[in-house]
Amino acid sequence: MPPPPADRNARTFDAAHRDAKRIMAATQTLAAPVPAIHAPQGGIKSWIMTVDHKKIGILYFWTSFFFFLVGGLEALMVRTQLIVPDNNFISADFYNQMFSMHAVTMVFLALMPLTAAFFNFIIPLQIGARDVAFPRLNALSFWIYFFGGIFINIGFLLGPSLPNVGWFAYANLTRPEFSPGLNVDFYVTGLQILGLSSIISAINFIVTILNLRAPGMRLMRMPIFTWMTLITGVLLATAMAVITIALTQLMFDRFFGTVVYDTTAGGDPVLWQHLFWMFGHPEVYILILPVFGMVSEVIPTFSRKPLFGYNVMVFSGILIGWLGWGVWSHHMFAVGLGPIADSFFSISTMLIAIPTGIKIFNWLATLWGGSIRFTASMMFATFFLVTFTIGGISGIMHASAPADLQQTDTYFVVAHLHYVFFGGTVMGLWAAIYFWFPKLFGRLMNETLGHIHFWFTFIGMNLTFFPMHFLGLHGMPRRTFTYQAGLGFEQWNMVSTIGSYLIAVGTLIFAWNLVTSARRGRISGPNPWGASTLEWSIPSPPAEYNFRHIPVVRSRMPLWETDPVLGEGVPHGAAAEDTADVELFGSPVVEAELPDEESQMSAHDLGIHLPPPSILPILLAFALSAFFGGFVLYWGIPVVAGLGIAVLIYAFAFEPGHSGH
Repeated sequence: MPPPPADRNARTFDAAHRDAKRIMAATQTLAAPVPAIHAPQGGIKSWIMTVDHKKIGILYFWTSFFFFLVGGLEALMVRTQLIVPDNNFISADFYNQMFSMHAVTMVFLALMPLTAAFFNFIIPLQIGARDVAFPRLNALSFWIYFFGGIFINIGFLLGPSLPNVGWFAYANLTRPEFSPGLNVDFYVTGLQILGLSSIISAINFIVTILNLRAPGMRLMRMPIFTWMTLITGVLLATAMAVITIALTQLMFDRFFGTVVYDTTAGGDPVLWQHLFWMFGHPEVYILILPVFGMVSEVIPTFSRKPLFGYNVMVFSGILIGWLGWGVWSHHMFAVGLGPIADSFFSISTMLIAIPTGIKIFNWLATLWGGSIRFTASMMFATFFLVTFTIGGISGIMHASAPADLQQTDTYFVVAHLHYVFFGGTVMGLWAAIYFWFPKLFGRLMNETLGHIHFWFTFIGMNLTFFPMHFLGLHGMPRRTFTYQAGLGFEQWNMVSTIGSYLIAVGTLIFAWNLVTSARRGRISGPNPWGASTLEWSIPSPPAEYNFRHIPVVRSRMPLWETDPVLGEGVPHGAAAEDTADVELFGSPVVEAELPDEESQMSAHDLGIHLPPPSILPILLAFALSAFFGGFVLYWGIPVVAGLGIAVLIYAFAFEPGHSGH
């Protein structure tokens, strides 16, 4: 007679707890000095010329994290200026540059490319591929981003002449007569360079996911992170095209004397707002959808349960991507578009909360009844649900046009967007870093430091941004350089600035943990968390060829042979390598990775074709960046760079050894 369901579940949870203890015990017994078998080799030249998606992912990772630190420093300067009334810590002009560059840095140089780091490293592994569809374009995308990031910050050495009109750069403020310096020029050309990188990367990953999936991996067997990457790629390719049009028109206004946004000559500055926010609100989902996918990998793994409502999670992500194109003018309720337009965008903004709410409830349902392990990754993932939900609720408040008229351009909006971007995107990214760090570097991050980092970040974030709701409701305008005493702003600005310092301390602890763990952390083994997706079936870090044999996928969770909660743990071989000698995946228990002769062999020795390294991506990226940057610095540069681009594109197309993937 079978046991009652309650007894059966209790025994299953006990077994899951035992599994968790065995997993952690196995990871703790691995000695730190042992080198990872497949650690990336080679000097600086190999990194400059690499077309390996894993190395490019690591390049994205460290570069974007550096820019995150830069953006955080810019935010600290803003908060320090506002800590007390009538402060003169920095000048008004430099303050404008700092709050503008903080937003530009965080959006375009830190958070977007940090998600791209995981796209590059993880997606081919999750779908059972050996590389991305276009490896050299992948390298080109990174180097364009790298040079674009340098270019948009180079104005610091010239005056400084950093962008100073906000990340939104509203017309007519950007006309030459109102912004005569180089500040806006660096903004225009820098974002054009970065946009080119994003479009190339988006197309690459759309093609990779659609065409390079392992046999048996149907669309509805793809991991949620892969699904969210696919949707994000579509949004990136289309949204970046919109902002490119707006920037090109602004570039012609500034450099060639056109009047697209000049009201005195029949132009329309509201056109800029429409084009910018047609990009700007899909951009919100470009930043948050990848994190939805990351959290959807972390929560099931550390709950020892499959993700609740997989199909609904997929279709809600698609719906968010679709509806994200119909909400942009809720940023423009104060423009005076009229009651019909305001009503449409109010309704669409309310509607997009439905698929977002579905995701939150499905994550909660996944947690419910699970055997939860509160690792550092899981701490960030679960509290992401709290902080992102707060940002979502305040966003729904902005869906009401009358309420938005009171809140717009106040610190209430600053609070909302930071609960979405920091409480959502950043918290989710930190969860992802702790989760996939062993796969990137073959070592575990320090969990004690991870928990300290979490509490500094969580407490500091709420101290920084929650009081901004009160400041906004009391009438404090955003983008203000200083304020007078006696207006009721002193207390909450002091609290917000103290909170920002706590975030800074937590981030420094995190940076120390990253650097030291990458070099001296405990060896992780292939699957330290007992996760269910394909990337955990191979060594950590992976070999240059990823998979010795392309796997055949027969399950949505190929490394979990049965449902870990409802099943009995009998191996079903849900995924197997496509060889005569079938190898079953399934054991969630970490074993030390033992060297064998075949594991030390190169792709060439195994007869696996991989594209060779190439110097052309970095050269072409430099030429493209110089072409755009030359319009700001010296007019002769675009001519020379244009000739270089033509030669390099020809060489790129006919480079030997790259005839196929």
